[in-house]
Amino acid sequence: MRDETGIRKSVLKLFLSNKPYTTQDVFAHLKNEGFDVNYRGVSAMVGLMNTRLGILRIDVKGDHNVYSLKDEYKTSVKATMDNY
Repeated sequence: MRDETGIRKSVLKLFLSNKPYTTQDVFAHLKNEGFDVNYRGVSAMVGLMNTRLGILRIDVKGDHNVYSLKDEYKTSVKATMDNY
C-alpha cells in the first residue's frame, strides 16, 4: 500500500529473476524502468529491504555488496507479487 510509485515492486521482481545484483545494477534497472531515482536512495532502499525484511542475502565482494533473494523466500515473495 505504501509503494505508490511501484518502485519496490519493480525491485522485488528484479530479485525474483534468481540472479545476484549490486546496488549499481538495481539503480540501472530502475532508471531503465523510468523511475526518477538517485543512487544513494536506491542503496538505502535495498539496504532496508535487507535489514528490515530479511529476505535478501548479501555478499561482500571487494568494494561492492551483492544482493540476492534468499531461496527460502522466493515462493512467498512470488505469491505476494502475483496477488499485488
